[in-house]
Amino acid sequence: MFPPVFTIGHSTHTLARLLALLEQHGVTAAADVRSLPYSRMNPQFDREPLRDALRKAGLAYVYLGKELGARREEAACYDGNRVDYERVADSSLFLHGLDRVQGGCAHFRIALLCAEKEPLDCHRTLLVSRRLEERGVPVIHIHADGGLETHAEALERLLDKLGLLREDIFRTREEIAAEAYRRQGRRMAYTKMV
Repeated sequence: MFPPVFTIGHSTHTLARLLALLEQHGVTAAADVRSLPYSRMNPQFDREPLRDALRKAGLAYVYLGKELGARREEAACYDGNRVDYERVADSSLFLHGLDRVQGGCAHFRIALLCAEKEPLDCHRTLLVSRRLEERGVPVIHIHADGGLETHAEALERLLDKLGLLREDIFRTREEIAAEAYRRQGRRMAYTKMV
């Protein structure tokens, strides 16, 4: 049984607010899953200043954007010019990133950090959290107001958002969930400009 992994989006928070949210939930390490760990609008969340601020607050920081980020370098992860989350989930680099998170759970209370405020609009939920849950790692999303939502609750919200039924005589619950992840992932996935 694994301890839970949290997720959080830095959104437009102040650095102090982000640190307070992490502290509120006992997080001891942030795993940055942004492919590009920089922000034009919120430079306090650029990789180096964020890492330094977290360390000063007594939290560990690790950059996992290469392994778990949404913008991929591997051509095999694209369907045309759009990232395909199913292909990403099968890549050895992504699987290695999941292994690193699982290993870190033995020593830290981890929060996956990305930019988006809403978990359903972020690959940290649609791609990374989904695959951690499949491995038996419980995932809990930290919302901007400090509230918590289990990944199962987030999936229920996603089904509602997409107007998908919970039960279908032709499909299993897992197949319905897979459709929800696929549809939302396609909407959110990074697309290369050509």
